[in-house]
Amino acid sequence: MIQEAWELLEKSIIYYQGRAVGTVAAQDPHLDALNYDQCFIRDFVPSALVFLMQGKTEIVRHFLIETLLLQSHEKQMDCFEPGPGLMPASFKVEFDGNKEYLTADFGEHAIARVPPVDSCLWWIFLLRAYVKATGDIAFAHQPGFQEGIKLILDMCLVHRFAMYPTMLVPDGAFMIDRRLGVYGHPLEIQVLFYAVLRTADELLLPDGDNYSYSHKIKQRMGALNYHIREYYWLDLKRLGEIYRYNSDEFGKEIANKFNIYAESIPMWLTEWLPENAGYLVGNLGPGRMDFRFFTLGNLLAILVSLASEQESQSIMDLFELRWHDLIGYMPLKICFPALEGMEWHIVTGCDPKNIPWSYHNGGNWPILLWLFAAAAEKTGRVELAQRAIEIAQSRLTRDRFPEYYDGKNGRLIGKEARIYQTWSIAGLLAAKEIIANPAYLDLITFEEDNQNLGCDFA
Repeated sequence: MIQEAWELLEKSIIYYQGRAVGTVAAQDPHLDALNYDQCFIRDFVPSALVFLMQGKTEIVRHFLIETLLLQSHEKQMDCFEPGPGLMPASFKVEFDGNKEYLTADFGEHAIARVPPVDSCLWWIFLLRAYVKATGDIAFAHQPGFQEGIKLILDMCLVHRFAMYPTMLVPDGAFMIDRRLGVYGHPLEIQVLFYAVLRTADELLLPDGDNYSYSHKIKQRMGALNYHIREYYWLDLKRLGEIYRYNSDEFGKEIANKFNIYAESIPMWLTEWLPENAGYLVGNLGPGRMDFRFFTLGNLLAILVSLASEQESQSIMDLFELRWHDLIGYMPLKICFPALEGMEWHIVTGCDPKNIPWSYHNGGNWPILLWLFAAAAEKTGRVELAQRAIEIAQSRLTRDRFPEYYDGKNGRLIGKEARIYQTWSIAGLLAAKEIIANPAYLDLITFEEDNQNLGCDFA
């Protein structure tokens, strides 16, 4: 069964000028390719990690080089042009006679025309993994890569209309690339942003104007760490405090800094949240707390040590105690719960693909398995990962590696899911490799950084 997965991953490889540079998104023979025949930066990450774990580092090296060349550099006043530092969502090898060239999509062809904020963040994450796997720090110290890192930092650390250390992004700008009420300061982006700051702190050379970047990085890193742990964390004790908040308070020394109304606490939460578990909420902003559980952001927070050790254990406790809801018949639920009824109507705009318990709206995504395995290994909860892998592997092979699953517990292959989805294949393979050899955690994890803990406007 696993041999088939390896063969499918090899078959998905894209070649450019005779070199492997990425993998296609899917190989479904029954549907039009659309953009699934392209290499997406976000999608390639689990494939790249598998290649690195297998010692096949050249494909990752070439991917990093070619995508760096596609990075936007020019400062633009035109709203239809990508800003400097932005990485494309995807690229494709095109042919003009005997000539090969790469074309990049920065969101011009995407549904709703939203640019991918997360592409450049995942790119830096992968650059660090490559350096960790090869020991080739000189690769990241090349002038082109140093400039690329700083362009991304410039984009992330830009002056803005905000007093928070978090990044403001629109709906559809990351893995959840359709309207789902995740605009503002979604957890996934904040965790990736934190990983970028940690990585840049490691990879930028300590010379020239890099000293000013180092100061900004450390300042923002500490403030972001404090902000997420202090304001995004939710357990029963914290929920009780929110329930008894005073609202419309004025002044600096107040408890309800974001003016969250107790009436906004959803009915499902008070019964669903266990006594001895917790998680990082999905979003936070003025007068708004998104109480939904988003899996990728919470698992990645464990890996990059944005969640404390105690919080990391509480998140894994939540998976164990709410296994049927978050794991079900196919690991793992992308978010919980789904938007239903009038809420779905208003928030998604009646999106027929994001119907309740489907796709991004409460669907189950096998790609998340590698993150779950890594988080379980890091927290010493490897038995949870083994259970999830056992559930996934036989069914994924039988179902031909679909993109996602539908239903409250993931019992149905996704209504519009493509088969032979490369990141579903890579997600399983990476999860098994991590459990078989925990040393691979070094590629994707960060240790606690107590030196740079700080506070924000509080």
